[in-house]
Amino acid sequence: MLIRSDRDAFQPPRGNPVTPRAFYQGRRALLQAWAAGAAGAALAPWAAREALAQTARPGKRAALPGARSALPGAVTMERLTAYDDVSSYNNFYEFGTDKGDPVRQAQRLRTDPWSVRIEGLVHKPGRLTLEELLRLAPMEERIYRLRCVEGWSMVIPWVGYSLGRLIERVQPMGSAKYIEFVTLADREVMPGVRGSVLDWPYTEGLRLDEAQHPLTLLAFGLYGELLPPQNGAPLRLVVPWKYGFKSAKSIVALRFVEHEPRTAWNKAAANEYGFYSNVNPEVDHPRWSQATERRIGEDGLFARKRKTLLFNGYEAQVGQLYAGMDLRKHY
Repeated sequence: MLIRSDRDAFQPPRGNPVTPRAFYQGRRALLQAWAAGAAGAALAPWAAREALAQTARPGKRAALPGARSALPGAVTMERLTAYDDVSSYNNFYEFGTDKGDPVRQAQRLRTDPWSVRIEGLVHKPGRLTLEELLRLAPMEERIYRLRCVEGWSMVIPWVGYSLGRLIERVQPMGSAKYIEFVTLADREVMPGVRGSVLDWPYTEGLRLDEAQHPLTLLAFGLYGELLPPQNGAPLRLVVPWKYGFKSAKSIVALRFVEHEPRTAWNKAAANEYGFYSNVNPEVDHPRWSQATERRIGEDGLFARKRKTLLFNGYEAQVGQLYAGMDLRKHY
């Protein structure tokens, strides 16, 4: 297996990519009607968020608003990363290894129809359509920090609901200890899948209690609209206290298992990408420090790096999940 090792793929951005966003097309009327129906109840929270964002709603995709979450830790008051950066500076290796590849390559991704398989140690296995998943729980806006293992970070207003709501519905068996997330691997529209940089399909995993934590988000949108293809449409995971690669995109299956699953990056380079991958400034990547980070959008000549926070700043909410664990060993 060829593992990409050049440093160019891991450099901080030198500025705003100029690749234009593709206009959203082709969503079914059912999804648009559902989103429009939910909009009225969420207009007030959006007014407050707009002042913080200092950027207008993009208006390029079908609306998917959510009421501002009241969950402790679910809303940071830090300035949002601009939509242009969030939607054009991406890690999505199925569409290429450069940050600008996904926005150029992902517009052919077909998300209609879409369904997610529920497999393994559950009492209610089966297949759920995207429409069923959208209706499973009320949508919330969660403003999370996203920290990439490469040393950069963003602040993104996601729309979705706690993954725990889906887990409750499928009823895991007592023997289920982990969830493996399987993502789409379509060679026809995903040029990266034709290569060997990773073992496809991309898989990730969480311990069941991590997956059930209220902050673990099943996201369907960002900035009040459906997810763009390059950001993991039509649904993705967001685990805010872990490095970004743990948040699987374009999910097609959830597999409940008894033993720790092998994950894509762990299989590619186990010494660099551990199963837990919690944000920890005291545990360096073998090739660079994790003590500081560069916030996207703060890349001016005199911009200073930020100190990286343990668990990405969510220690008060999730630290108890790792009580008694050696966080250097379980990196």
